[in-house]
Amino acid sequence: MREMRKNRSSYLKLWAELMQAVLQGNSKGDRFQKIQLKMSMNDTLSTALSNILNAEKVGKQFCLIKPVSKTIKIVLEIMKSNNYLGNIEYTESIKGGHAKVHLLGNINKCGSIKPRYNIKKEDYEKFEKRYLPAKDFGFLIVSTSKGVMTHLEAKEKKLGGRLIAYVY
Repeated sequence: MREMRKNRSSYLKLWAELMQAVLQGNSKGDRFQKIQLKMSMNDTLSTALSNILNAEKVGKQFCLIKPVSKTIKIVLEIMKSNNYLGNIEYTESIKGGHAKVHLLGNINKCGSIKPRYNIKKEDYEKFEKRYLPAKDFGFLIVSTSKGVMTHLEAKEKKLGGRLIAYVY
């Protein structure tokens, strides 16, 4: 019992010394290493669309999105071609680059669709009812075998695919 108390007290003294050294900024004999944990972003498209929506709600003139992937670029270009976004300026860097998006104030809601549902050419109406507030108001973004496009274009070309996002 005495040995345990003796070892415990010496352990506590050592721990107190080490903690004091860490708090003062000098490490004794490199016993401690500074560990930095970096969180990885799970869904960059969801993050980008929620950043755009939040900036729109606040009334900002532009929004900075980072990192930017090929999918995000395509989705932003589709939104721009349908007059939901203004100019988009891309800046490349090692960590994925960023995009400065000029907002027009036309977005009521936008978001990514999770899970990415498979959709047949006959089933667009079902998902329009689920994600869009009214018929012919807004659009779904679909990834098809012929590329990424709006659900209206996919209906015209009679293509199915996977749902990626919605905007209205």
